[in-house]
Formats: sequence, C-alpha cells, structure tokens
Amino acid sequence: MAVQGSSDILVDELYETTQQLRRFVESRLRAGGASVARLRALRMLARAEQPLRMRDLSEMTGVAARTTTSIVDSLERDGLVERVRHPEDRRAFLLRLTDKGRRCHREAEEVDRLALAEATAALSAEDRAELRALLARIREATA
Repeated sequence: MAVQGSSDILVDELYETTQQLRRFVESRLRAGGASVARLRALRMLARAEQPLRMRDLSEMTGVAARTTTSIVDSLERDGLVERVRHPEDRRAFLLRLTDKGRRCHREAEEVDRLALAEATAALSAEDRAELRALLARIREATA
C-alpha cells in the first residue's frame, strides 16, 4: 500500500511505482558505474545529430541547469563527454560523447533494457497495451 502523499490513492500508487521502478533500474545501473541520471544525459547526447549546448541538454532531460552541470562534470571527468567550443559563440561550449562515452551509453542502455524487461515480465501484451492506454488518458487529461 502506498504512503498517502496526495488526496488520491491511485496517484500515490503511480508515484510509488515509478519511484520503485527507478530504484530498481538504478541498482542495476550502479553495478556498472552508471545511474539513471547519467544514462539520460548520455542518451540525449547519443541521439542528438550534433553536439548540444548545456541548456539544450538540461531542457531535453527535464533537469535543472545546476544538476545538469554536475552530471556533465562527472561524465567529463570519466572521459565520457567532452566540451568543445561553439563555432559561432566564443563564450559557449557544446557537449558531445567521446568514443568511451558511446560504449558506456550502449552498455548502460542494455542494462536498462534488461532491468525494465525483468520489472515488467509479469505483464502480458494485453496488460501492457491496457496500461499504456490508461496512462495516455491521464496524460491527455493533464495536457
């Protein structure tokens, strides 16, 4: 039973499930030196067709600029990301993955995929479709 933090137990259970799922995936990623936050940043940089500004990465991941800076600093220290001068703005830097960062991203994505498959293995294809439809209805109502 979810700890009530709102006036609707369904919302509390959705929140608790999301948090529990994040902790589950986080524990799997941590074993390989990664984290959900680092994976999200690596994922956005890997999917980008060109290097990103810090502000763009922050917006794409939905994380505060200060937090994004800490994540990028950590990724840079580990040799996964590099800052390069912006070609048109001498004051700005762009972020791009290094070769090591691309490898780390691929490995972390596989850990994430396996952890999520394990977490949702009890759901049938029909269960998954129904849950997705219900969640879509909530998103539509709150858009």
